[in-house]
Amino acid sequence: MDNSFSRYLLSKQTVDERALNRPVYQKLAECLPKGPQRIVEVGAGVGTMLARLLRWGLFETAEYTAVDAMPENIQFAARWLPEWAAGNGFASETLGGNRLRLWNASREARVNLVADDVFSFVGSNPPPAGLLIAHAFLDLMPLPDSLPKLFSLLEPGGLAWLTVNFDGLTCFEPPIDPQLDAGLERLYHKTMDERPSGGDSRTGRHLFAHLQAAGVTLLASGASDWVVHPLAGAYPADEAFFLQFILSFFEQSLADHPELDPAVFSDWLAKRRAQVEAGELVYIAHQLDFLVRV
Repeated sequence: MDNSFSRYLLSKQTVDERALNRPVYQKLAECLPKGPQRIVEVGAGVGTMLARLLRWGLFETAEYTAVDAMPENIQFAARWLPEWAAGNGFASETLGGNRLRLWNASREARVNLVADDVFSFVGSNPPPAGLLIAHAFLDLMPLPDSLPKLFSLLEPGGLAWLTVNFDGLTCFEPPIDPQLDAGLERLYHKTMDERPSGGDSRTGRHLFAHLQAAGVTLLASGASDWVVHPLAGAYPADEAFFLQFILSFFEQSLADHPELDPAVFSDWLAKRRAQVEAGELVYIAHQLDFLVRV
């Protein structure tokens, strides 16, 4: 299997697109001021959110800063975004370094791709933004301490769109062994809670209190569940790869776990991978989206 993390990020575009909560997004579109925007996205990966927002027409013109701690993601984005633009009716040009311009007749983004740790970036005192985006990111962070630092990236009255925050449910169907399935889910979630860099397997529900404590105004919230299933025996787009990568997360997280019999776990993984190959596996992960004003 191709273990490319960049391909995983591309493969989940269609999964994310179905998952993103439309009423929360519509509220964002309503609340975002007219005119040029300054947007910063943390944990931006390879630029798929920017591409999505250009297609969806959230803004007409924007200075868009995409920050990711993995230099390889930023390097991939610098190559992929012009390729995406060429196939989606946008022109592109390189402005020097990791800066790009993407535009068509109605929309334009000047993009600054930044390879940096998010808190190092916060400490560099960048110009304040009107919109902060954190997509599938906060459940990897130490909360609630990270929130004031992230919100410091915003100008007064700025908006934060916080999407796909995991909230404690992972489901694979059909079952292999209900007791084993439940035990693996529990152990997998526990690895999130014990991650040294921070993280919480119930970030979604806990964000209600964390955001209130941070003193921001909640404007909208809603579910953004990943739901992946075959259609006529095949998965859409590259979603079979997405599922195989999810199973690799399980394998990496639970390898050599003292509560697991290695042979039993290996057999479970093999059966789940076979279900993907056969176009049989259904995967559900429960998540929540939020829109707040700082």
